Amino acid sequence: MIERSEDSLRLRVTLASIAPGTALRDGLERILRGRTGALIVLGYDKVVESIATGGFTLDVPFTATGLRELAKMDGAIIVDSELTRIHRAAVHLMPDHTIHSEETGTRHRTADRAARQTGFPVISVSQSMQIIAAYVGETRHVLEDSAQILSRANQALATLERYKLRLDEVSSTLSALEIEDLVTVRDVAVVAQRLEMVTRIAREIEDYVLELGTDGRLLSLQLEELITGVDTERELVIRDYLPTGRKAKTPEDVLARLETLSPTDLVDPSAVAKALGLGASEHLDGAVAPRGFRLLAKVPRLPAPVVDRLVEHFGTLQKLLSAGIDDLQAVDGVGELRARSVREGLSRLAESSILERYV
Repeated sequence: MIERSEDSLRLRVTLASIAPGTALRDGLERILRGRTGALIVLGYDKVVESIATGGFTLDVPFTATGLRELAKMDGAIIVDSELTRIHRAAVHLMPDHTIHSEETGTRHRTADRAARQTGFPVISVSQSMQIIAAYVGETRHVLEDSAQILSRANQALATLERYKLRLDEVSSTLSALEIEDLVTVRDVAVVAQRLEMVTRIAREIEDYVLELGTDGRLLSLQLEELITGVDTERELVIRDYLPTGRKAKTPEDVLARLETLSPTDLVDPSAVAKALGLGASEHLDGAVAPRGFRLLAKVPRLPAPVVDRLVEHFGTLQKLLSAGIDDLQAVDGVGELRARSVREGLSRLAESSILERYV
């Protein structure tokens, strides 16, 4: 999936540790039901020790029931980052009061400042509002009921199914155009655009799956089925049409540029084309030639190194399509059997793509 920022990754790790089915989530829900509230620091080091006063040193195994019982006392609970031991309880946290916080409640403000100062996640359970909030760095995330998350996740999944269907259509069209040597910048931009949209929706659903924990297993299977091969397709499209020259970008650079496009720019084919390095709006109808990575990847049992050597040798898909058995055998690692397999595989792909386009 798409690369995530460090703060986003830290939040995901924290959400995974408090998802349904975990011991910590069990303990938090027991605290909610008991209506006592709690402040829990998920990590222990010298910085945490420096802002913690009073309370009791325990160093006992972490359990959901133990967390619930300790929450009956005033003060914070400090556990280790692996959630295996409870170090201290009934602790008075005194984070730096100069750290900016927009929270107004004493417990939430303390949690916010402690998270910013220590770098460890801090969980606040509100006694009056009956909510669980996770503070990770400068991010505040309120946990929701699984039913609410699942409802939004199912809506996102339905959207993903529609976008994936459209992606399959434009991808098949691009394959047929590649075989006929009729590809334009617009055709490539539309496929890259759909791939990026599908990837972004999938990332959103991944976050729901993470937060749902054991409640999201079925959703995870559905997501996996829908997005299988999408990451590979993204890379192959970029490698097929990556501009060459002195200032040529790497596939990783192009992927990064696509990921930084705003939602507004992403629906604009000219902005996508520019991110791909294929020019702006005035070049959308310009002809481009694929190298052949996408179609060669569909040939069964063809190793990636052989694909790379075939593309390097022939340069364009059209030359590959017109190559005979002897021409293919001239490539290192391509014997007679493999040459026949490539020749027949490309021929079948050409026939099926054109049939799908015109029948």
